[in-house]
Amino acid sequence: MRTVQDIRAILYLSEDRDNPMVRRFRGLSGAEIIECADDGAMERTAEAVKARGIASKEAVILKKFPGRMFQKCPGSPGMICCNYLLVNIGFNCLFNCTYCYLNYYLNSYGLVQFINVEDSLGEIEGTAAANPGTIYRVGSGEYTDSLMMDAITGIGEALIRTAAPYRNLFVELKTKSSNVRHLLDIGDRGNAVLAWSLNTPENINFYEAGSASLEERLGAAEAASRAGYLTAFHFDPMIIHDGWIDRYREVVDLLFSKVNPDRVAWISLGCFRYSPGFREIIREAFPGQALTSAELFPGPDGKYRYLKHARVEAYRAMAEKIRSYSDVPFVYLCMETESVWRDVFGVEYQTSDDLERAFSSHLKEMFL
Repeated sequence: MRTVQDIRAILYLSEDRDNPMVRRFRGLSGAEIIECADDGAMERTAEAVKARGIASKEAVILKKFPGRMFQKCPGSPGMICCNYLLVNIGFNCLFNCTYCYLNYYLNSYGLVQFINVEDSLGEIEGTAAANPGTIYRVGSGEYTDSLMMDAITGIGEALIRTAAPYRNLFVELKTKSSNVRHLLDIGDRGNAVLAWSLNTPENINFYEAGSASLEERLGAAEAASRAGYLTAFHFDPMIIHDGWIDRYREVVDLLFSKVNPDRVAWISLGCFRYSPGFREIIREAFPGQALTSAELFPGPDGKYRYLKHARVEAYRAMAEKIRSYSDVPFVYLCMETESVWRDVFGVEYQTSDDLERAFSSHLKEMFL
């Protein structure tokens, strides 16, 4: 698994020298520490670092985010989505997943880490306090991995401690790493949820380069569960290969041999999909991979997906397997159509708000 020890260069602005997160990164051994006078100098320095052969995933750019960091997940037009809220903690990722949409949407050099996440904490608190009867799910892993460098950034602990007093606030830290040890001894963690993206061992080996193995992820999840955390899991993207449905069900069996299913807050299911033009990007970046050789078709949002019957078969099998262990986790589909929801679960949400209400009601019943 790639870690912060693989970082070769760290760039920051002179004005941010005394920022606590910057100070921690400056103490990282083995990396070249580069102070830049201003934004222009940082941009030029990044280009020079790149020209010296330091790869994008080997450089960290420490900077302040100028916009609003706390916002609603954009979802996908025309699809039923879960409406969770985002804290934007950075862009890009240490890992190198073949299918990752960041390869398409983000074209910036380096692992961009925002050093002013605390600016959003007050807004999160205010939102939860103003509406105590409303359930809020807040995640930080939309544009990066929540825990890949968290032992240095300290963002995970800050979010957990901020959310802890508010029972209506579920903060999710989602990762493909095994980096949880630094979070296990936090006392009051409220409804903090430590979450993992899961896949079959074959797909992890083929398509999730640099990430933790399935065994490492489940070991970390077991430690988190034993420490008293709620956990969550995301089987997304599910990728077709020989015997794929049976292999995914085997992962569920392995998961629940490690983790108490009655302490799992939610599990999402989603099949591989991509936006127009992304297939060519994947083929250029990862020549010889088999991921884009499958036949996919455009959906209502313009993204390409497996045929509906294949997705429905996989989702049904997974939902049945999960529910054979427990009805406590809320099982939901990521970016799917009303008809797929109906065919899998026998329910039809007309809007994403309908799904959000059902999701919130379930969390209240199970955990509040």
